[in-house]
Amino acid sequence: MRHVIALDVGGTGMKAALVGADGRLLHEARRPTGRERGPEEVVESVLGFAAELRDVGARRFGAPAVAAGVAVPGIVDEAGGIAVYAANLGWRDVPMRALLSERLGGIPIALGHDVRTGGLAEGRIGAGKDADRFLFVPLGTGIAGAIGIGGRIEAGAHGSAGEIGHIVVRPGGRECGCGQRGCLETLASAAAVGRDWAAACGDPQAGAADAAKAVASGDARARAVWRTAVDALADGLVTGLTLLDPQTLIIGGGLAEAGDTLFEPLREAVRRRVTFQRLPSIVPAALGDAAGCLGAGLLAWDLLSTEVTA
Repeated sequence: MRHVIALDVGGTGMKAALVGADGRLLHEARRPTGRERGPEEVVESVLGFAAELRDVGARRFGAPAVAAGVAVPGIVDEAGGIAVYAANLGWRDVPMRALLSERLGGIPIALGHDVRTGGLAEGRIGAGKDADRFLFVPLGTGIAGAIGIGGRIEAGAHGSAGEIGHIVVRPGGRECGCGQRGCLETLASAAAVGRDWAAACGDPQAGAADAAKAVASGDARARAVWRTAVDALADGLVTGLTLLDPQTLIIGGGLAEAGDTLFEPLREAVRRRVTFQRLPSIVPAALGDAAGCLGAGLLAWDLLSTEVTA
């Protein structure tokens, strides 16, 4: 059976699959990224994991994968196949496509940005499949975005389109890792909500999921933390929809798992802020943490399709 390797590399873990031509996941696996061992070891872990998947496919289906798609975080030169920079993984200018192709016997390799790759999957087979234009915003450790237009994801002139988390929503506010102050992700990411709730409740181990539970139970302190995050998120999203005019805003990541605790006040906050803009649908992501892996598979099959028609 013809299949491709799909690999989604995260800051703490890697998700992988063998994907059939019909999009079915034929085999799934996970393992830690191992970033504490240093950037060179992380690269070797990625290469070794991909090689193991190739061997699994060859045993199960009688032939190795015909291509591979890999999603990585940070700044990505997709055309050149270079993982340019990833702060969480400590790597710079890693020729990931060339390294993977060599390890996997010369098969075609597609390299993509993790959030844009997840957005590709949400747009093709997830929450955005009926939308010609959408904005996918996962709320995790940070906040990023993927701009979907006509079945493709817009990377921008320099590969950094969609970085909505670094829209300044509170000028002069908290310092962000990017060097600015008051960026959206310093207030509305899952990490920010978890940090603020930990400070408010006095439990240093508390996180965003705990905050959501406390909000649902009526805790006034949690509601204040939540309102701060939702208001900031609404400000950032309205800036995004003013620029992009999407049909649909797809919200994913850990914070979206709060369900209506997030979506009901968020929809109302966005509605209050729009004036001339058309209010888009605001919906939860459909694919969960499988989006990056599914998107990597789509990248691989797209690459094969492009080579056939070239």
